[in-house]
Amino acid sequence: MSDAAKIEEQSENIVVGVEESEAPQPPDFERRDKSEENGLKRAIFNVPIEVVVSVGTARPLIGDLLAMKRNELLSLNSSIDDPVELRVGEQVIARGHLAQSDDEKDRLAVKLTEIINISELAE
Repeated sequence: MSDAAKIEEQSENIVVGVEESEAPQPPDFERRDKSEENGLKRAIFNVPIEVVVSVGTARPLIGDLLAMKRNELLSLNSSIDDPVELRVGEQVIARGHLAQSDDEKDRLAVKLTEIINISELAE
């Protein structure tokens, strides 16, 4: 018998067996999805985000802006009692009024008067 025939005969006698408990099981997508979703929510909720408070705008001429000196005032298009906008990126997420921080008296704060419904932003 040739070497090739012997190898073929031996390979036919080799049985590769995997018990059912050792066989790869399909993932439990329902359980995995909920677990991953909860982990993703926890991860997202712990990400710091920059909120910009917009108190107003100004449109000076470039020459006037370049000529400004220390202690000069730049007038805005809003009054001190107007509501301010809280923005994340370009999206307004809330409105409120400037106030003094309860924790640190020399810090500004915003007292929220309106919070934009997040579900409306997704539409």
